[in-house]
Amino acid sequence: MNPRRATRQVKVGDERTGIVLIGGGIGHGRQARATGQPPAPVAVQTMTSGYTHEIDKCVAEIHKLTAAGADIVRVAVPERKDTQALPEILRQTTVPIVADVHFHFRRALEAVEAGVHKIRLNPGNISDRAQVQDVIRACRDVKIPIRVGVNEGSIVERKDKQKRAKELAGVFGDHKHGAMLAIMIAKLEEYLDIFYDNDFFDVVISAKSIDPTLVIDAYTEIARRFDHPLHLGVTHAGPRETGCIRSVVALGTLLASGIGDTIRISYASDPVYEVEDGLELLWSLGLRERKGAELIACPTCGRIQVDLFTLTQQVRAKLAEQIAVPMKVAVMGCVVNGPGEAEGADVAVFAGDRKGIIYVQGERVATVSEAEILDRLLAECAAFQDRVRSGQARLGQKKVHIAPPDPIGHLGSGWEKMAATRLTIEGT
Repeated sequence: MNPRRATRQVKVGDERTGIVLIGGGIGHGRQARATGQPPAPVAVQTMTSGYTHEIDKCVAEIHKLTAAGADIVRVAVPERKDTQALPEILRQTTVPIVADVHFHFRRALEAVEAGVHKIRLNPGNISDRAQVQDVIRACRDVKIPIRVGVNEGSIVERKDKQKRAKELAGVFGDHKHGAMLAIMIAKLEEYLDIFYDNDFFDVVISAKSIDPTLVIDAYTEIARRFDHPLHLGVTHAGPRETGCIRSVVALGTLLASGIGDTIRISYASDPVYEVEDGLELLWSLGLRERKGAELIACPTCGRIQVDLFTLTQQVRAKLAEQIAVPMKVAVMGCVVNGPGEAEGADVAVFAGDRKGIIYVQGERVATVSEAEILDRLLAECAAFQDRVRSGQARLGQKKVHIAPPDPIGHLGSGWEKMAATRLTIEGT
């Protein structure tokens, strides 16, 4: 993991919603200098999937996303009726709201007047300098930031067909990434000049693409050239089943390189999953303090001696409901890896011969039938959480060395089975 890149810092939100800081480490103004302060924790964003003007549905969705852990929620405002709905939406919600503006700068002005906490502009769609200046002045007056999104799908010219043809010829040249990067950087520099000429520096930059490798190249190059915080994302990533891989490849690579200050994992699915997976990515990289239990479990293999996959899903759902302490919980299906994982987890179960052996911080506390595993494991998790909260226990503290039972069930111990396999292979 590389250290986080220093950037200018922007603030999103107000006293009622709380302030979310994005980036940090560099001061404000035209001649900003390093402050020596670390960047703020990486923030997780998502976007509502319904119509903004349907106020009750929009508010309900924002509440659901907030409960899932979203730091910032974006809403689309393509029409006047959407911006007219914003004051009531803002009154009923408790998370910073970003207005996503496309095609008409007046929607941005209306959103600012309504009280949103941030504006998102697209250089490919709103390029008129006077219109951009109007938005800048409105945002500067109420001290809210603007995100500039140079996404691959919208930065090429749409109105001037000759200009569009020329740009697209560059995109589909021999070096696609080089041509697209050149367009992204040129558009970004041209657009940011308007902001700089108006002494406005509360800017966040995004440069999304469907291609994870282009996303990595684009953000890496932008990070070298600009000192603004970066909003990471892969656009049009697809359904969760494939989009999670596409997104994590790009975002994980950039975050591990120290690049990125706020993220959105985008799915053609319920945006709650975007929040959950975004948080899990940051937790896995140690970029945010984990909330709730960390669950680890066996992969598929022929040694499993209980219905591990059903059990794992049941444990996951119950832990999300009942456990807030960031304990490590292991659900293992056999004696081969079970003892090692049980030793490293705060609460663990490993199975054998249709029963489960439960450990708490390396100490064996129970052996129960398969039917009793779920309830007993959750009871031990709840009891351990109480002890942590009262100061009687500490997370990650190992007490004893676990020796696997030998034999366990008709299969024998995992060690015996592996040894027998080796002998068979060597003897053939």
